[in-house]
Amino acid sequence: MARKTKLFTIGYEQTPPKAVLDELEQAGVKLLVDVRAVAASRRPGFSKNQLAAGLDERGISYLHLRGLGTPKDGREAARSGKFDLLHKIYSKHLKTPQAREELDELSALVKKSGPVCILCYERDHTHCHRRWIAEIIEERDGVRIENLAGRQV
Repeated sequence: MARKTKLFTIGYEQTPPKAVLDELEQAGVKLLVDVRAVAASRRPGFSKNQLAAGLDERGISYLHLRGLGTPKDGREAARSGKFDLLHKIYSKHLKTPQAREELDELSALVKKSGPVCILCYERDHTHCHRRWIAEIIEERDGVRIENLAGRQV
């Protein structure tokens, strides 16, 4: 019986860069897809160029799919703990042409690029938009989701 393809997810909140990179490497991830609207971070090692460089050292590719990021009003809802509002805002966002195109791109990458992981900030995937992205890909392509978590600070 063939094994289902996995789609990993990870958040870097309260996690040092080395722990995230170790977790990705241990899981066998070959491509990290950054689904933050803004691929910048106040946390050293997690801005786009720093993250890509750290991944490259481990043989992991990096891709930023900005169109799958949460719009500003959704990020504000998440920071306020209004997860029902976040879901409403993000569901509407997923209907935009850019988001639909990038979901299709992610779907194709999961099928052909080896183990793929989507990254965002929130440690708890149940409070993050990456959960809904992963569920769409799971339903669409029959993949199995595995949520990773690096060692906390």
